[in-house]
Amino acid sequence: MNQVIETILKHRSIRQYDDRPLTDEQIRTIVEAAQAASTSSYIQAYSIIGIKDPKKKKKLAELAGNQPYVEKNGHLLVFCADLHRHDVVAQMEGKDLTSSLESTEKFMVSLIDAALAAQNAAIAAESMGLGICYIGGLRNNLKEVAKVLRTPERVLPLFAMTIGYPLHESCKKPRLPFEHVYHEEEYEQDENRLKEQLQQYNDIIKKYYRERTGGVRNDTWTGQMAQKLSHPARMYMKEFVEKQGFNKK
Repeated sequence: MNQVIETILKHRSIRQYDDRPLTDEQIRTIVEAAQAASTSSYIQAYSIIGIKDPKKKKKLAELAGNQPYVEKNGHLLVFCADLHRHDVVAQMEGKDLTSSLESTEKFMVSLIDAALAAQNAAIAAESMGLGICYIGGLRNNLKEVAKVLRTPERVLPLFAMTIGYPLHESCKKPRLPFEHVYHEEEYEQDENRLKEQLQQYNDIIKKYYRERTGGVRNDTWTGQMAQKLSHPARMYMKEFVEKQGFNKK
C-alpha cells in the first residue's frame, strides 16, 4: 500500500480547526490539484470560489444551518457547477449553444466535473496534513448563497469544503461493506442477501456509536436513513436549478 492510498483510507471529516489560515501557496496547490481531475470531454464545467472574508464565512455558516466550522477554518472553498463560461464561448464563436447547455446531460457533466475536482482537492489537502469537511448545508438556501457569492446565470453553488489544521483527530465512520458496494458483471438483486448485509452493517454501526458515545447512542444505519428520507428536504431545488439555466431539456 502506498502513501496516496493510505491518505485516502485515513479520511475523516474534521469539524474543529486551529485558528491558522492557509497560505496562498497552499490554496493554489489544492486548487491546481482539483484542476488536474478528469473532466468530461475537456468541458471543465465547474468553478471554485475561495472565501477568506470572515463576514462572508459567518453568513455562509448561518445559511448552512449554523455550522460553526463553516466560519472557523483555515480556508473555505465553494464548488460550483459552471456553464457560464460556455455562454461566453458561444458569444466568442458566434454559435447558439442553448439547447446543449440547458440539457440534462450537460447538467450531469457539470455536477460530475465539480465532484471529481473536489475530491482531488480533498486528497491534496489531506496529503498536506490538513483536514477537510464537505458542507452540503449550503443547499439549504441557494438563493441567498448565490447572493453572497454573486454567481451569475448558469453557475450553481453545489457544496462547500472547509479546510484547515485539525484540532482533534476524529473517528472514522465505518463504510458499507465492500461486498455491498461492489457488484461484479451485473447488479446483485438478491434482496435476502442485501438485507442480511444491511443487518450486519447495522450491528457495526451500533457498536461504533455505543463506543463513541459511551452507550448514549445506539443508532443503526437503516434506521438513520429511514428517518432522514421520510422528511423530503430542499424541495425548491428543481425550480432553482432551472432558474439558473440548468437541466431545462
